[in-house]
Amino acid sequence: MRLLLLLWCGILPGGVRLRAVLGGMLCLLGALHPGPAQACRATVLEPGRGPVDLWAHLCMRSDPTLARTVQEMLATPTAFAAPATRGGSLGVRPDAVWLKATLVPQARAGPWVINVDFPLLNELDVYLVADGEVLQHHALGNLQQPSPHALDWRTPAVVLALEHERTYELLVRVRTLGGMIVPLRIGTWRDMAAPMLREQMLQGLFVGLALCLFIYGLLQAVALREKVFAYYALLVLGSAGFSIHFFGIGSLFIWGHHPWMQQHAGPLFVCIAVIGAFLFMGHSLARDNRPGRFLRTMQGGAALSVLLCAAFLSNVLNTPATLATLALLGPLPALVSLPVAARRMHENDPVGHTLLLAWPAYIGTAVALALLVHGVLPARFWPMHLFQIAAVVNMLLFMRMLGLRHARLRDAVQDASRERDALMSLARTDPLTGLPNRRGLDAALGAALPHAQADRLLAVFMLDLDGFKPVNDQHGHAVGDRLLVAVAQRLRAQLRHADLIARVGGDEFVVMAQQLPSVMQAHDLGIALLESFLKPFYVQGVEIRVGLTIGYALAPDDACDACTLIRLADAAMYSGKQQGKFCVRRNKGDLALASS
Repeated sequence: MRLLLLLWCGILPGGVRLRAVLGGMLCLLGALHPGPAQACRATVLEPGRGPVDLWAHLCMRSDPTLARTVQEMLATPTAFAAPATRGGSLGVRPDAVWLKATLVPQARAGPWVINVDFPLLNELDVYLVADGEVLQHHALGNLQQPSPHALDWRTPAVVLALEHERTYELLVRVRTLGGMIVPLRIGTWRDMAAPMLREQMLQGLFVGLALCLFIYGLLQAVALREKVFAYYALLVLGSAGFSIHFFGIGSLFIWGHHPWMQQHAGPLFVCIAVIGAFLFMGHSLARDNRPGRFLRTMQGGAALSVLLCAAFLSNVLNTPATLATLALLGPLPALVSLPVAARRMHENDPVGHTLLLAWPAYIGTAVALALLVHGVLPARFWPMHLFQIAAVVNMLLFMRMLGLRHARLRDAVQDASRERDALMSLARTDPLTGLPNRRGLDAALGAALPHAQADRLLAVFMLDLDGFKPVNDQHGHAVGDRLLVAVAQRLRAQLRHADLIARVGGDEFVVMAQQLPSVMQAHDLGIALLESFLKPFYVQGVEIRVGLTIGYALAPDDACDACTLIRLADAAMYSGKQQGKFCVRRNKGDLALASS
């Protein structure tokens, strides 16, 4: 989104000019407008004083014909006048501009370097003149074949051969289709190299951060299978790519002075950023990615931007037409998403709050760039870097939006997992007593049976209450239900922590005991369960006595599968019922034991 500010401000050719808005800004900020410079005042060069800003001393002349030569400029020195601004920006203009400065070196020093600290100037010619004779001519600019003597810096720079105590005339011809920002500085090699290296280090930090955010988006998109992270990576790629182009890092380190990239890099990265903005905003603010009207509108804008980019790359549309169209498409992601974000903020959704925090940076960048390009603000560090700083702030805010979205998805997954666990628990739990039901018992037996061995027996006890039906008939089902809960608690008190008790019928319970070293210990556990029912139960102030009949089977001695074990234990329990109740019986008759 921020890249469209460059179109509005005219930094790239074909942008929509905000002249009416800028007129109002000029009135409001008239006190900040720097006055005209003193025309053609000689610049005294002294080594060790740092780079000299030539805009404090130069004068200029317009060349609407685009064809005047340096000899014509030298022949009419009185035609030069002080520029309307002295901040290094001449606005958006179709003519060529000649800048002239008088240089007077005062001492012997190392090589003097002149630098134009803005890489997106199409044609830039530097002439060094002494006594009416052109001593040096260097062709620079991103659409010209660079001079063999041009320095391999990120911005146009050449070495001037200056002798001390000799007067020189420096003429610079500039022509560009975008914003004519010409921050001219001159100094010794030592003076110029230090700020250049600092700027490259700063750009390295920006590029490194953008690369980290880009990789973060891609990795999250792959790991979480969330398309919105890929769209975030696309938005970062477009924004960072244009910043790399705008500050000359691309031509210096990545694609060099490749003519195709010099002409296409800016619009191409703007297209990528617009496509990413449509998709990212659309999926970030859509309700659970449902294909509503808002999301379809944003996807349609992205598709239109893709077609525009394809037409530009295939030369169906030229650069001015492409950028003019992007100037119309670019604001749409912000404009369409603004009311949706406002509604989210009204709903106290942090995504809406975070997105709306990006608008002040966006608007502030637009105003600052417009003032810079049209000459109101000087071409200094902060105005030149403001859009890049705002881009980083917005990328970090958008990453926070992704974090909020990821947290929301994680909470939704956790809620779904808890709901699933609750449903599974309900499916495997007896609602009255809270004990496992038949399904829960089967699951526990399935997990425990593979570990049963001769010295680590698994016992399955089938328990049936004696005399439960008369309790229901005499005291009602409410008392009967409370009695079943009390029975479950008393049985639980006789078991180890690792043992399991389940309710599989109206008054039928099953106990599963593991890791029993002998058959006798299994029988002793059955006796303990039986004897716990010698004491009466007290339910709602009523004393109730019920008995218990137990049948059991052992694994692996009697069987090795759950169904057979339960069937054998059930048969032993019914055998006990038929032979007098209140007893413990094992399935094998020769080991059957009873207790009265």
